[in-house]
Amino acid sequence: MRTLDQYNFAGKKAVVRVDFNVPLDEELRITDYTRIHAATPTVKKILADGGSVVLLSHLGRPKGGPDKKNSLRNLVLALQHEYGQEVKFGGDVIGEEATAAAAALKPGEILLLDNLRFHPEEEKGDPAFAQKLARLGDVYVNDAFGAAHRSHASTAVMAQYFAPENRVAGYVMQSELENAHRVLTDAQRPFTAIMGGAKISDKILIIEKLLDKVDNLLIGGGMAYTFAVAQGGSVGGSLLEADKVDLAKSLIQKAKDKGVNLVLPVDSVIANRFANDADVDIAGNLDIPFGWMGLDIGPNSREQFAAIIRDSRTILWNGPMGVFEMSNFSVGTEFVAQAIAEATQNGAFSLIGGGDSAAAVNQLGYTSKVSYISTGGGALLEYMEGKTLPGVAALEG
Repeated sequence: MRTLDQYNFAGKKAVVRVDFNVPLDEELRITDYTRIHAATPTVKKILADGGSVVLLSHLGRPKGGPDKKNSLRNLVLALQHEYGQEVKFGGDVIGEEATAAAAALKPGEILLLDNLRFHPEEEKGDPAFAQKLARLGDVYVNDAFGAAHRSHASTAVMAQYFAPENRVAGYVMQSELENAHRVLTDAQRPFTAIMGGAKISDKILIIEKLLDKVDNLLIGGGMAYTFAVAQGGSVGGSLLEADKVDLAKSLIQKAKDKGVNLVLPVDSVIANRFANDADVDIAGNLDIPFGWMGLDIGPNSREQFAAIIRDSRTILWNGPMGVFEMSNFSVGTEFVAQAIAEATQNGAFSLIGGGDSAAAVNQLGYTSKVSYISTGGGALLEYMEGKTLPGVAALEG
């Protein structure tokens, strides 16, 4: 796979697939700049070489064509501030305006085109659409690791319309692959993985893969209650995948058979309804009363998890420990983030696996206190599960 540092972009027009799928508030203001910041080194490298940049991305989940909320026009001012220069906006990705703007682009200039997903052909991986996108430049740079698991036109198909020597991995793509590979193949021990989030069904494959690699596997979030039922517990109105209880039992047994320390929460912060202003109490994880639901790991679980994390040399974290978006149920996630930051400061390598985990680290001010924050989310999980990512394969082909 050709990397940015192996390529000189002087006089070249680079079509750069980035991941600017950033969250916007009701006033269409960006609330998290992580993905924008992540792509900046790639853009600046191309410009420094004397090349020009055509930026392609998706944003949100538009339905039925263009709409104001999901237009990349909303990002222009933020990108101009980020790059310290004008960012031209060329409208629809395959419109005449875009084609003309790309053709007129001079070295050192940046052009942003509108949402790829305004065209259904993007998500269908349509070759004709991909070929039109490819005509916008001389070099294809894929820096959208977060979309690399999608067989979309701009991530998996477009590369074939460039000569192999003109297909390049951006810095984000390169870093994501290198850091995931480090955790999977060169982890210092003890190696601890922390898995959170709502459902076991979303994490089955990664949990099974990790059981062959880790020393400790800590389980939090909504999925912990399915494990609690598998242990014979009562979880009240907590999130439960009843059809996955047997699976949870088998994972508990696999961990024992492989000598992995599978750690489940011993207590929970419980509430009488799903709201930040609900009545709150603490209960044992196997004894949550009827009419109450677990929404965060409890104080004893926090201390237990934090102690294991602090003693670790390699840490992988994916998924919150509770309903992190509600302040009364965010403490468990904050405890984990703080413990990871402390372990990292003491020499551990920590990989934060995107999504809510990344948001927690950023919001708590620990961005510079962990080793690497992935922007990948689902792509990272699929890569670590051993799956071939179409966006990566396209660069290697």
